[in-house]
Order: sequence, then C-alpha cells, then structure tokens
Amino acid sequence: MLQFQTRNAEETIAVGQLFGQQVTAGDVLLLNGDLGAGKTTFTKGLAAALGITRPVKSPTFTIIREYRTGRLPLFHMDLYRLENSSPAELGLEEYFAGQGVCVVEWPQFGGDELPLDHLAVAIQRVADTDDQRKFTLTATGPQSQVLLQRLQAGLPHD
Repeated sequence: MLQFQTRNAEETIAVGQLFGQQVTAGDVLLLNGDLGAGKTTFTKGLAAALGITRPVKSPTFTIIREYRTGRLPLFHMDLYRLENSSPAELGLEEYFAGQGVCVVEWPQFGGDELPLDHLAVAIQRVADTDDQRKFTLTATGPQSQVLLQRLQAGLPHD
C-alpha cells in the first residue's frame, strides 16, 4: 500500500500523467472516491501521458468511453449507473483481457465482473480543503504489484 497527497487539480493531473507513463497493456485501475473527488481529473492526466489528445470526459452516461489513439488504448468506465442492474451483459471481461488500460470509476457496482488483479486507487478529499486529495494505492495481484513498484519511485510518500 502507498499513500500520498496532492495539493490541487494540477498535481492530481500530474499523478495521472505518472501513471500513464508506467501502465502497460492489461493494467486495471479501480478508482474509488465520492462525487467530485478527482477521478476524472486523474484520468485526464493518465490519458495525456498515453498521447491521447481527444478530450476526456466522465463516462457517467455512456458507461464506457474508448480512447484508441494513444500508446495504449484507454477504456474509461463509470459503473455508477449499474447500481441497480447487472454488469454481466456489458462484456467487461473483453476489455479487462484486452491490450489496453482500464480505468474504472465506481467499481463497487462491478460485482464479480472485475478482475482480481487490479490496482485500487482511493481518492479522498482532505478535510477542510477544496483542492487537496489523499491517494491510497493498493495492489491485489502480481501485475498490479509490478505497477505499484514502478510508480513508487515517482510518487511522493506520506
């Protein structure tokens, strides 16, 4: 597990950029955080580092946004709208087993469809601030552990 903080949206984007430099095909990031925590802001930085020039928007209404023009394809998912339905018919396993990077917002609604090997990225607002965020990274398998080790060198530590 690794914890650190960012002071503003620009630093959150920079953290996303570091991730974008380190991710490889098959990496799955599960972003946990309240509305407005910075999940999409983080993803914008990751996409920029992958060389994706198309604007990154929250996939709340589309559930999955695909960005295929970068170093690796990016599949940005928002499972919030699946709160009262099943994710089984979305074919998520094809994305997770593919040659891209998957970023999943609101993973608690993904149920058994989510891979066991993932990097959980919890983003929390720091009390009494508008812009500061606390990140907690937890690897759950061999591929995510390798990613976490690559990230540790470039990320601030608490």
